[in-house]
Amino acid sequence: MDEKKSQEGLIAKKNENFTEWFTQLMIKSKLADYTDISGCIVLRPASYSIWEKIIEETNKEFKKIGVENGYFPLFIPEKLLSKEEDHVKGFAPEVAWVTQAGKTKLNERLAVRPTSEAIIYPSYSKWIRSWRDLPLIFNQWCNVVRWEFNNPVPFFRTREFLWNEIHSVFSTKEEAIIHGEKVIKAYNKITEGLMAIPGIYGQKTENEKFAGAVFTKKVHTYLQNGRVIEGVCFHYDGENFAKAYGIKFQDKNGEEKYTHQNTHAITTRMLGTMFALHSDDKGLVIPPKMATNKIVIIPLIFKGKEKEVLEKSREIKKMLSKFNPILDETENSPGRKFAQYELNGIPIRIEIGPKEIEKKEVGIKLRNEKEKIKIKEHDLLKKIPDLLEKMQKTLYENAKKILEENQKKTDKKSEMIKFVNEKQIVKIPLKNSVEVEENLKSETGGAKVLFIDPKNESIEGKKCIISGEPADYWVYIGKTY
Repeated sequence: MDEKKSQEGLIAKKNENFTEWFTQLMIKSKLADYTDISGCIVLRPASYSIWEKIIEETNKEFKKIGVENGYFPLFIPEKLLSKEEDHVKGFAPEVAWVTQAGKTKLNERLAVRPTSEAIIYPSYSKWIRSWRDLPLIFNQWCNVVRWEFNNPVPFFRTREFLWNEIHSVFSTKEEAIIHGEKVIKAYNKITEGLMAIPGIYGQKTENEKFAGAVFTKKVHTYLQNGRVIEGVCFHYDGENFAKAYGIKFQDKNGEEKYTHQNTHAITTRMLGTMFALHSDDKGLVIPPKMATNKIVIIPLIFKGKEKEVLEKSREIKKMLSKFNPILDETENSPGRKFAQYELNGIPIRIEIGPKEIEKKEVGIKLRNEKEKIKIKEHDLLKKIPDLLEKMQKTLYENAKKILEENQKKTDKKSEMIKFVNEKQIVKIPLKNSVEVEENLKSETGGAKVLFIDPKNESIEGKKCIISGEPADYWVYIGKTY
């Protein structure tokens, strides 16, 4: 059994070699697999079923705030992509192009969707004529392709990934921003409430904002390897795309005006964040609210008691059917089964043997705890939900503690570099300058500005930690994927 576990279980340790640990977790837990195309992975059922859950629950929240789903083409004519100067400049290095179909060269290059503004907004310019057509709040679930980077990381940084993209249109800036914050709250119900992922919501600098946006806000999460994951986003695009694509409306006074627009997204990157944040050296740890199967039942078979134990196990499975339990009736040893389902991240393991049957109880182990407990059969339906809720809460609180304990503040360059090397998120005074941000990356070995201080702490009298000139704001910096 030990030899089998060494082959099938995780060899690498999370706190020793995070990259190798995460790779083994992805492959051995059957979350994903590599393909012959660098940066393009297969999402296996173990991870894709969770993505389906994200779609399902996000759609429920979207409907509450007037978001409607549809779909636009994968391919974007070059003439449309190049209409908004900042947008095309920001995405130019990432775009994959189709230039030929069969043996025929195309008259115009087609971009493989890096994001959909350029294919959606010409339709908006046709659909929107008056204030009565607003707001228009359109969402699509789709894939996108971005090809610029050299070191893909499964889930976190892949050339093709899945996401949603909301493209919403309003008559005023105020309406746009109010709705944009509603979308973030909807996302947070998924990421925090279901995936147990805490984060800090903050605005990007001009240098880091979405190409073509007036401002960008994102939720940021800290992983134990010191990397910060940029999560769900809110881009307020103002009138920029409306002017580029001619999206106008007549207001109630008959005056023609440009619309105000937002874009938002949640991506399969959040799957990687959830897996990496909660899992351990034994394998996956899945928050109960995201687990497809919340329980696994392991019969403890003894010679002469096989029938009795299996019948009781099936009875318990039927009793707990609303938790979609797995009953493992294979001939593998209990120890090997325990290891397998710890690797797969099933939240609760129930053990049933002759002794348990005699006492009318079962053995229970939560995936994130070391000790087993005993629960009477007649209490299972009452106590299982409490145990799942306990696990859900513990995972979130542990992740939040990690986030809070790995933040530092300094106005000294030497301390900043020290903290970055110690894998911390660091709050520093900085000048609003593209050059300063590029120098920051050089001097810290790759740390970048994550977001501007959400609390807007006074910067009076502070010098930029990089240039030595008066600072414009406090910002948080860290390394990302």
